[in-house]
Amino acid sequence: IKGTAWNLARNPFQANLDKLTLKDDPSFGPANAPITIVEFGDFQCPDCKSEAPLLREAVPLAYDNKVRVFFKNFPLESIHPWARAAAIASRCIYHQDAAAFWKFYDWDYEKQPDLNGDNLTENILSWAGKTGLDQTKLKGCIETKATEKEVDASIAEAHALGASGTPTLIINGRKIGGLQWPDLQLVINLELQHLNLK
Repeated sequence: IKGTAWNLARNPFQANLDKLTLKDDPSFGPANAPITIVEFGDFQCPDCKSEAPLLREAVPLAYDNKVRVFFKNFPLESIHPWARAAAIASRCIYHQDAAAFWKFYDWDYEKQPDLNGDNLTENILSWAGKTGLDQTKLKGCIETKATEKEVDASIAEAHALGASGTPTLIINGRKIGGLQWPDLQLVINLELQHLNLK
């Protein structure tokens, strides 16, 4: 007999949760939210651009204080040549001002069609100046790739979870690809029902 045995007293997705480290990653939503969504994303990925408004706007509007969203970098360098540079810059921004990370996240996806490997840093620094970030400090962090090890650690985590594309979402341990809004709602609602919160 072949099959999978589940311990009903344990979360079936606990193995995935055990592979996640969220201690120093950008997030929004209440710390005690019953639903945690972890996005492994790529700043050059068109599908991530499509998913972003769902996570940033639709989820908070529909679920108020029930969902917390985390972001982890997973640049797919083989198809997105400037994604790693954007990931490194995003971590530099996060360390300078955690709240500014999400402004960068929104800005990057809005400007994604206009960005490329040649103008990325220039555009990021110009945006940072308008946001109130220290441009000199940010430029130094980007040019020295000070946060590259953090990006590499996030990529390793994605691989450990079996992620192969972006966006990959981990919803309370359940690994799924990017979803359209009705499907994302379905998964969140199932989790809430499982927790007897809906």
